[in-house]
Amino acid sequence: MTLGIIGGTKLSVTLGNKYISRGIEVVFGVREEFEARQIEWKILKMQKDKVFGYCEAMDKADVIMVCCENEFLPLVCKCLSRLETKDKLVLDCTNGKYNPNFGCNTRYIQEKSGYKRVLKGFNNLGLDYPKSDPLELVKETYFCGDNDFDKYRVKKLIELIGFKAIDAGGLDNAPLLEAFYHLRKQITHFKKENVDYHFKLMSV
Repeated sequence: MTLGIIGGTKLSVTLGNKYISRGIEVVFGVREEFEARQIEWKILKMQKDKVFGYCEAMDKADVIMVCCENEFLPLVCKCLSRLETKDKLVLDCTNGKYNPNFGCNTRYIQEKSGYKRVLKGFNNLGLDYPKSDPLELVKETYFCGDNDFDKYRVKKLIELIGFKAIDAGGLDNAPLLEAFYHLRKQITHFKKENVDYHFKLMSV
């Protein structure tokens, strides 16, 4: 299995290196103007078989993880729409700011790309992870989707790198997961203390 991680973000390189350390083949997809400023990206770009453009990385991958900034989602969707095969699994790890009138990033990816096998996962980490979690408080992540077999694969991918995988139901719940993340960010912003806040979904 080859994992394609799309986006030149801290989350991309962090998740990618975690999977590489578990023996998974990983390729990274970045935009043409991407500059490798962080040392992790510089090391990856020194390897001939690791960093490609968005479309080329998707072509090489069996599972695609979208970890890019929101402004680049149209480019990602364009590449998804051009894939010759539609049997790849796509995991949206991004966050759109919650607005009930505009849906969410996961639905946007489906609608603009015409690609149906899209699930949500890892979005509670944030694109700047692990910078967003300096105390390493986040031990679990949530995922949702409509296909049970695809959800099982995502669950195993999450558990492979040491997170507890929590099933948040169908893809209709993707906007709620995005709102969940942004609520935490808003509470952190308005608190005077220099700390971050993390929520956990509790089940009984």
